[in-house]
Amino acid sequence: MALNTIYILISAFCLDLFFGDPKWMPHLIVFYGKAIAFGEKKLNKSSGKLLKGMLLSMVLISLAFVVPLLMIQWLNSNGFKMLSILFSIVMLFYCLANKTLIQEGKAVFKTLKKEGLDAGRKRLSWIVGRETNRLDKQQIRIATFETMSENLSDGVIAPLFYFAILGIPGVMTYKMINTLDSMIGYKNDRYIQFGKFAAKVDDVVNYIPARITAFLILIVKFKLGGFFFVLKEGKKHSSPNAGYPEAALAYVLNCQFGGPNYYHGKLVEKPFIGSNNREIKHEEIKTVSLINYAVSTLFCILIIALFFVFYNG
Repeated sequence: MALNTIYILISAFCLDLFFGDPKWMPHLIVFYGKAIAFGEKKLNKSSGKLLKGMLLSMVLISLAFVVPLLMIQWLNSNGFKMLSILFSIVMLFYCLANKTLIQEGKAVFKTLKKEGLDAGRKRLSWIVGRETNRLDKQQIRIATFETMSENLSDGVIAPLFYFAILGIPGVMTYKMINTLDSMIGYKNDRYIQFGKFAAKVDDVVNYIPARITAFLILIVKFKLGGFFFVLKEGKKHSSPNAGYPEAALAYVLNCQFGGPNYYHGKLVEKPFIGSNNREIKHEEIKTVSLINYAVSTLFCILIIALFFVFYNG
């Protein structure tokens, strides 16, 4: 059983490492998104939005766990173990997003350098929720690094964490929670009530992975002296989790993140993380990309080592 789990992990990790998200393949997260959009359209109206949003979230989260659990059990009990392993590999592959995240970050930097400020702003808008039409080059680069650090947790470390402790049902449930938050977990008029439960659940499930991500960033750059910096600066973020990977990356790069940004036409005053407001260079995208790869690879190795120790100890 442990060897199958390790085989699934290595296979899915390598598939993401080499292929990312192939555009031609039907994607699990697209299916999740359609289910959420359908439920939101039907339920997010009139009164009782908080309860309706909670109901939708609970149903979809439950299905995301139960359906793959029953499918894997059925395949294994009916002699289709190889098909069960293949299904598990594909599902875990769908739930990882590191290569795509790095590609998107590099694309913003490349567009900014070769096509100019307006094109860079537009390319950044594909991967962030803030308004980008007022950002200068420095702010675009900062926003890209913030997104890469935060999504290293959401898109890689958290899925691997929940796969390690709950298997394929666990990682697919996590991705449903994360997708719910990304679609309805906003604090605007439309979602402030309907998406409140989904946003809170997302905060809970990302609590440990976000801090693991921050610690691993310090480890791969041999900067363990930044531990207390991360604890101090990470809690400044409005999110209970996103600030910790951002603080870790700001520390190892010796730069400053955060600050005010526009969201939905409103200026949101956000505290700064770090104090060295130096210029971010174009070449530093290579450094951040390598950090993301190193962190995800190290965590994968740690999970494999723990499985060996646990099952052979």
